[in-house]
Amino acid sequence: MFVMTRPIDQVAKSLELAAEGLSTSEVARRVHVPRSTVGDWLAGRVPASYEQNGTGCTACGGAHDLEALPAAYVYLLGMYLGDGCLSAHPRGVFKLRISLDARYPGIAAECERAMRAVMPKNRVGRVGYGTWYELFAYSKSWACLFPQHGRGRKHEREIALTAWQRGLVARWPALLLRGLIHSDGCRFQNTGRGWSHPRYSFANFSEDIKGIFCEACDLMGLHWTASGEKTIYVSRKADVATLDRFVGPKA
Repeated sequence: MFVMTRPIDQVAKSLELAAEGLSTSEVARRVHVPRSTVGDWLAGRVPASYEQNGTGCTACGGAHDLEALPAAYVYLLGMYLGDGCLSAHPRGVFKLRISLDARYPGIAAECERAMRAVMPKNRVGRVGYGTWYELFAYSKSWACLFPQHGRGRKHEREIALTAWQRGLVARWPALLLRGLIHSDGCRFQNTGRGWSHPRYSFANFSEDIKGIFCEACDLMGLHWTASGEKTIYVSRKADVATLDRFVGPKA
């Protein structure tokens, strides 16, 4: 039986156009491929040759280029490390859940935008629990995007960034710090006898996650100090001013 195959550049172009928001019909028209075929590609049913070329994922069956993820991914990574988790569901699907304080609707809105930017074709849901609520989205790809997923609490197991994650963080360290501080940090007024000045803190029981925070500070040239078993401070006036430019008080 003769089976028609499609060049992998057609698959890649189709996924790229879909990520820009074009409809399946418009993508099919532009790449000169039947709409049903494009629909299969967008649903993750890509040719084996595409997967073998390195941009398809043999783990989840989806098609993603991890090193080409948008900047919003780095912010979402910070939120996940602080207040996120993955839970497994039937047929290889994972649910990403981010817990958020209801007092800060701006952070919730930014987190939702980041989830949509990373997974534009998947619905983002929200459920309230009084003083806090949860953002969530389902995808087979979440475990690939967040390989830190595992059994048990994060502070009870090893947490390490992969090489491709470290590459993205090196490009956008400010966004990782923003996500980490939005999840497990704050800006507050440090006071003493006759003086008062702002200060940032990040608190987490995981030594590995604290190390990731400190490494991002190092990339930004920010001085940090450790206090107790879980807290990192950024206190110098110039460093606080730098954080103020891309973090600021929670809102």
